[in-house]
Amino acid sequence: MGGAIVTPTRRRRRVPEALAWAAVVPFTAWAVARVAGLERGSLATQLMTGTPYVAAGSLVPLLLTALSRRRAATAVALAATAALGLSVLPRAVGSAQAASGPALRVLTLNMLFGKADAGAVVDLVRRLRPDVLSTQELTPGLVEKLDAAGLKELMPYRVLEPEWSARGSGLYARNPMTQLDDLFRPVGHNMPAALVTVPGAKPVEFVDVHPYPPLGAQVHEWAQALAGLPPAVPDRIRVLAGDFNASIDHAALRGLLGRGYADAADRAGAGLIPTWPANKRVPPIITIDHVMVDERVGVNAVSVHTVPGTDHRALFADLRLPSS
Repeated sequence: MGGAIVTPTRRRRRVPEALAWAAVVPFTAWAVARVAGLERGSLATQLMTGTPYVAAGSLVPLLLTALSRRRAATAVALAATAALGLSVLPRAVGSAQAASGPALRVLTLNMLFGKADAGAVVDLVRRLRPDVLSTQELTPGLVEKLDAAGLKELMPYRVLEPEWSARGSGLYARNPMTQLDDLFRPVGHNMPAALVTVPGAKPVEFVDVHPYPPLGAQVHEWAQALAGLPPAVPDRIRVLAGDFNASIDHAALRGLLGRGYADAADRAGAGLIPTWPANKRVPPIITIDHVMVDERVGVNAVSVHTVPGTDHRALFADLRLPSS
């Protein structure tokens, strides 16, 4: 009897150092490529749209390195997670405040080779009452169907460049607008531009954006198209809306933002809502449809809407312009 009770020391399991580093390296490389804009070529450019999911996944190597109790690996994992988080999270938080001023309501939709349900599109126009409708992949046949469904009465002014292919595009408006032929040199699909009348504000220059997707050799034309879009200017408000085939995680699109624009969805805290692919077995996973606005423009609300017949979701932005 008597004596001391000795409790065996439990050995804490450690994650092997090699496994920890193996988990950290890919996420660190992705973080460096995203922050520095190092994506090159078609495949890397396409993969970069997955950055929001990679940012969430970076928590796994962070946990593994913590369990490995290797300070260097943990520090690298923490830095990668922080870099990816700072790249992604602001889109879900938003920076917009309720703005006053003349309203400009914008709706943009890729029509998938003219297959979008014309009646559903017109119903959405009736419900949201956009001042400008920006369409991509607009065909002559869909133009007729939209007018037959009532768009001609709702939005009688138009600058259309329809084609029986993905190249077709067109702008519709409630108020008068004038086509702008020399605003910039489009690269890729048709990208009509117009000077749109806005009651209570100076006319707005509006561009229907639709570059080629960054597939194969087209990645070079994609980059040229984004670089060739007109920058914001002090004496005129410009709005760019459409299917950019790009996300904010692409350096090419961030370059456009650096020329005086803001992403309306980001300002409204809706920048992570995916817009493609819609109406598929796979739910929408990436955000490639945007309304880019002059930094002086206020953003009151942004919403996304599914339309039958097309693989893109419609993007609606309620904007407020500087008073004239």
